Amino acid sequence: MSVSDETKTVSDGIILTDAAAAKVKALLDQEGRDDLALRVAVQPGGCSGLRYQLFFDERSLDGDVEKDFGGVKVVTDRMSAPYLGGATVDFVDTIEKQGFTIDNPNATGSCACGDSFS
Repeated sequence: MSVSDETKTVSDGIILTDAAAAKVKALLDQEGRDDLALRVAVQPGGCSGLRYQLFFDERSLDGDVEKDFGGVKVVTDRMSAPYLGGATVDFVDTIEKQGFTIDNPNATGSCACGDSFS
């Protein structure tokens, strides 16, 4: 499934690119666990008011929004979901930067560090 196909099918939730899904799968394989999901959340904090959190989670919370990307489960809690609708999680690996990035159409502003948004 290409990114453009994913965008059409999950525009109401988080979008995980193929590169991000492959990295998450590789990290889960290293852990040797298949019961974990990538949880993407929004929490108060940071210099712009809100900050992203990405972590592996084995819990299932009431109201979680769940999406599957080629066997990689992504969950968002019900409070974070409205802030993350249509947001794209990608993984970049360049000489300048390595890590997960979030392109969020709901963000009206962000800080210079890129870790928080409003």
